[in-house]
Amino acid sequence: MLNKIIRFSIKNKLVIAAGTIALIIWGIWSAAKLPVDAVPDITNNQVQIITISPTLASQEVEQFVTYPVEQSLANLPDLEEMRSISRFGLSVITVVFHDDIDIYFARQLINEKLKEAEEKIPKGMGKPELAPVSTGLGEIYQYIIHPKKGAENKYNAMDLRTMQDWIVARQLYGTPGVAEVNSFGGQLKQYEVAVNPDRLKAMNVTIPEIFTALEKNNQNTGGAYIDKKPNAYFIRGIGLVTSLEDIKNISVKTSSARIPVLVKDVAVVKLGYAVRYGALTYNGEKEAVGGIVMMLKGANSAEVVSRVKAKMETIRKSLPEDIEIEPFVDRTGLVDRAISTVETNLVEGALIVIFVLILFLGNIRAGLIVASAIPLSMLFALGMMRLFGVSANLMSLGAIDFGLIVDGAVIIVEATLHLLVAKKFTTALTRQQMDEAVEESAKKMMSSAAFGQVIILIVYLPILSLSGIEGKMFKPMAQTVSFAIIGALILSLTYIPMMSAVFLSRKIAHKKTFADRMMHRFQRIYDPVIHWAIRMKYGVVTGALLLLVLAGFIFSRMGGEFLPQLQEGDYAFHCILPQGTSLSQSVETSMQAERIIKSFPEVKTVVGKTGSAEIPTDPMPPEATDLIITLKPLKEWTTTKNYNVLAAKMMEKLEVIPGVFFEATQPIQMRFNELMTGVRQDVAIKIFGEDIDSLAAWAPRISKVVQSVKGATAPQIERTTGLPQITIQYDRARMANYKLNVDDVNKTISTAFAGEAASVIFENERKFDLVVRLDSASRASIEDVGNLYIATETGNQIPLSQVATVSIKEGPAQISREDGKRRIVVGFNVKGRDVESVVKEIQDKLAQPQNKLPTGYYLTYGGTFENLQEASGRLRLAVPVALLLIFGLLYFTFNSVKQATLIYTAIPMSAIGGVFALLLRGMPFSISAGVGFIALFGVAVLNGIVLISTFNQLQKEGVADVIQRVLDGTRMRLRPVLMTATVASLGFLPMAMSAGAGAEVQKPLATVVIGGLITATFLTLVVLPCLYIIFSVERRRGSNRQRAAGKG
Repeated sequence: MLNKIIRFSIKNKLVIAAGTIALIIWGIWSAAKLPVDAVPDITNNQVQIITISPTLASQEVEQFVTYPVEQSLANLPDLEEMRSISRFGLSVITVVFHDDIDIYFARQLINEKLKEAEEKIPKGMGKPELAPVSTGLGEIYQYIIHPKKGAENKYNAMDLRTMQDWIVARQLYGTPGVAEVNSFGGQLKQYEVAVNPDRLKAMNVTIPEIFTALEKNNQNTGGAYIDKKPNAYFIRGIGLVTSLEDIKNISVKTSSARIPVLVKDVAVVKLGYAVRYGALTYNGEKEAVGGIVMMLKGANSAEVVSRVKAKMETIRKSLPEDIEIEPFVDRTGLVDRAISTVETNLVEGALIVIFVLILFLGNIRAGLIVASAIPLSMLFALGMMRLFGVSANLMSLGAIDFGLIVDGAVIIVEATLHLLVAKKFTTALTRQQMDEAVEESAKKMMSSAAFGQVIILIVYLPILSLSGIEGKMFKPMAQTVSFAIIGALILSLTYIPMMSAVFLSRKIAHKKTFADRMMHRFQRIYDPVIHWAIRMKYGVVTGALLLLVLAGFIFSRMGGEFLPQLQEGDYAFHCILPQGTSLSQSVETSMQAERIIKSFPEVKTVVGKTGSAEIPTDPMPPEATDLIITLKPLKEWTTTKNYNVLAAKMMEKLEVIPGVFFEATQPIQMRFNELMTGVRQDVAIKIFGEDIDSLAAWAPRISKVVQSVKGATAPQIERTTGLPQITIQYDRARMANYKLNVDDVNKTISTAFAGEAASVIFENERKFDLVVRLDSASRASIEDVGNLYIATETGNQIPLSQVATVSIKEGPAQISREDGKRRIVVGFNVKGRDVESVVKEIQDKLAQPQNKLPTGYYLTYGGTFENLQEASGRLRLAVPVALLLIFGLLYFTFNSVKQATLIYTAIPMSAIGGVFALLLRGMPFSISAGVGFIALFGVAVLNGIVLISTFNQLQKEGVADVIQRVLDGTRMRLRPVLMTATVASLGFLPMAMSAGAGAEVQKPLATVVIGGLITATFLTLVVLPCLYIIFSVERRRGSNRQRAAGKG
């Protein structure tokens, strides 16, 4: 069948040319439509359920909200993991599904179950809602709104927040690809009725009475219409409050003297703001207001950001002239840098490959024919990526080696040139003769070329078997490489024979080219080496085996990490103050840290996000701040040119702030870690148990063990206790005397201190809550809680302290649960050492008797370590299967176990170079390096096939002497073996040496391939011939013995 395709291609040149043009058009169109991002989105398939319960403490949130919701969701199909946090006023449950479940179907299932859960949650304690359909890569654009210089005093925090909510966010909604616009910081405007408790007592008015009055005096109504010919008059009752004056004049009750008591008699009516749980600061100068644009899951980030930016231009025109919108996180920067790295590596790799091809083939036309297969196979790959929904990013495009791709084309063109020279044509060939020569050589070599490409495809099967996070990271890479190889294989059958027949010179020059002279020089070096190796064959094989054992020993001592850390080009510093720190103190400290960081000339902006936003997809307590540090381009750096050194210098300067824990990470890395494992660090040690206090007591002991291990950064213990709480303990006997019930008292306390919305006030389309609460002077201390007046059934009012004990106690700050069990996390990052060896050492130390946990308590390890374990486990199963498949193919091709085994020795021998290359560059084993080994095995096997096939061919042609066969075969195949290895290794050279954004992820892969091909080439040209002679000699002895036995 392959022969028929080749013949058709050579005979129907116009058809192939038309097909090539169609491929170019399809490829370019697909490239324009391809989703582009910096890295693959590795967030697991998750849905967040958020319940806001402003008046409940952590214990009540867990008991009344989190637990009922978890119970309702426990039996959902295809559920992989469920974890939650319960914090003062907030419950966030993260439900993770299997990757093959459609996210909208999963949300539908949860919605159905939430209706059941709502019935179990007591009335008024919050309504569970689903978070936006977004992912870890969802925060694509973040901006702040602040007044320009000179207008700082013109706008307050409430004005800025109102602009964000009602002008900016409203216009951004509806932008294709935007899932949510989350407002952050500022003061959320409310119409506030600030009640004075002394006036209440004097007028004998209660808080519930004010609340009811406001509820009942703010509504419009309709009364159908009156038919008065010829018109119909519609009736509309207008009772909506439109101003502060309207609210002041609402009647609460009538006094005993028949005088109406108005709201203004017992309260101050003013513009206020909601209780703040988060704030946003800018460059350590001022508080600002910001927005986070969340991208819809599966959308194209580059396109969505460009749409948002276009919309922002319109929005700017609708804002006051002295207000500025400034982005501080813009995904396109990282995307552009990462894609630029990929483009540079691909272009440089392609140029190197073209140069090497022309150098080895000694024929510019032949080199360019092979080289033209590079962009065409790339366009084919881009077209297939679009069909299969693979996005263009650092990983999907980062592993393409054009040396591997053009392998089939090289074999065919080199064979054609060899045939034309071997036939010793004296005159120029006719078109017919040229077609026949190309067809003959292509048919002869096509099976081995196709076979080589199929082997490389099989080698990538283990990567396609990966699932979970590692699957999302590496599958796109395997798919893209496979598409490019399939494209190259189709081109080798069609385009390459056609182009060779048309463009190769029909005048055969028999003079030596530069390539011939170069190969002659290589041959002169190689001849004594192969003669010496044949003489010392057993020594050479023994030496290779010893090297293999040494490499195996080094590999076993080599550490492991999940993925090398991608340098995003910006930092995210985590700043944590002691438990129970107020929001205002957190803001003050974070602004001090911002000023220190801003003093570095490399820093463009520093934005601090303290606490939680209104939609708490990233639920942080008020004592925690994320400092997002945007850096200038590298060429403008003066302190240092090293990304990690700059972070270390910043951390050093921040040490002047006492009692604050700082941790350096990166925006996307932090978000990924948090969404995937529920913690922000690379490694999470999770302690499971029932009692919160016991868990809190064990965490510092485990933290001490972590601190004693080299390579682990300062561990961060999840803060679960130590939150100062004003607790109100009711005396039921006294309450009974006053005929009070807990529900009424609770409502009064909640309204007085937290505030409760009695109604809403409309300003045209805008609407704001009308809230009742005590004035700020009456809710400033613990005494104010005790002095709060409670209305009794008789109409009298008594202080709360008469029926309850008010005291300050420490309570749980946060209760974390996973799969229905309480847990606490000790998290840490790893620096200057690999993850696997650090965790192994910690595990050994925690296994000692003094660290034994009580009955019913146990440990698990999460984070990137967990991912590394899962990926390694899957590869341990998938790689042997792929290697067995290759062995099977080799056996069916050569019909000999011995020859299949001979070629198979290329795999361990190539691994030697890969291991030593990692060692020389000080890199641990990572999944990225593992992918490099997989690609390497394919190329190593290819060269073995080329050589053994040649030996077999010579044997068929009558070369009986095995040594002569080896010498002739290696002489004939020196050029293709060297060319394949040089092209494949040098194609990866730009990737191995790159310093661009994202190069950290590609370097281990390229390093392994280059190092491995050096030893694989040595094996193919030196060790493999020795093994072939040893195997052949053994076989001959065996047959001689059989013949002697037969004669006997």
